[in-house]
Amino acid sequence: MGAGGNATSSESLRGRVKASPYERLRDAILSGEFEPGAPLVETALADILQVSRTPVREALSKLEYDGLVSRERRGLVVRQRTADEILDIYQTRIVLESAVVRHAAERRTANDLLLLRGLLARWDSVDLSDRSAMREANQAFHEALWRAGHNVCLSDLLSRLALQVHRFPPTTLGEPGRWAEAGAEHAQIVDAVERRDGDEAARITSQHFEESMAIRLRLMATP
Repeated sequence: MGAGGNATSSESLRGRVKASPYERLRDAILSGEFEPGAPLVETALADILQVSRTPVREALSKLEYDGLVSRERRGLVVRQRTADEILDIYQTRIVLESAVVRHAAERRTANDLLLLRGLLARWDSVDLSDRSAMREANQAFHEALWRAGHNVCLSDLLSRLALQVHRFPPTTLGEPGRWAEAGAEHAQIVDAVERRDGDEAARITSQHFEESMAIRLRLMATP
């Protein structure tokens, strides 16, 4: 749908009154309420969000910086999804995630390990019928791993890349057997970080995201 939207989507956006215009528009894009290629018109969005055009303009600028919105001759639109972009995102993420786990192996603290172990312990209790809960549990683990690397620049870059991945539904973790497999890989990464074996942590991390990329490409190719 476009910025004008239908009644249901407009009501959904208006209902998130405690969130900022940026958060509401970002979530609408990531959830698919605003589909790839949909035009984003300031005046229509301001009416839907019941705010002035200034915060909408600021939100759209940030969304463009985040890579969720692109500028075309007809104006701003929700960015399209392509297989080439999936390759770019995952290949870049493999490099950065491998770097951050190497840092984590060198710099992790006892508290970092406690947090990571706690997240691993809760992995099997996640409701697999709730895709949002699965995404959140996975994101929480990876964010904790980034923080264990104690490199703010890497964490910021990875956060932006993760946001790009969320533009490509559905989650790869919903594929048969993938949730348990990913949990086992996460545990192996934490074990390597705890041993301060950066090479092994990076190897498992690379393998982890290579598999995610392969699943993502298969999902995109499926009608």
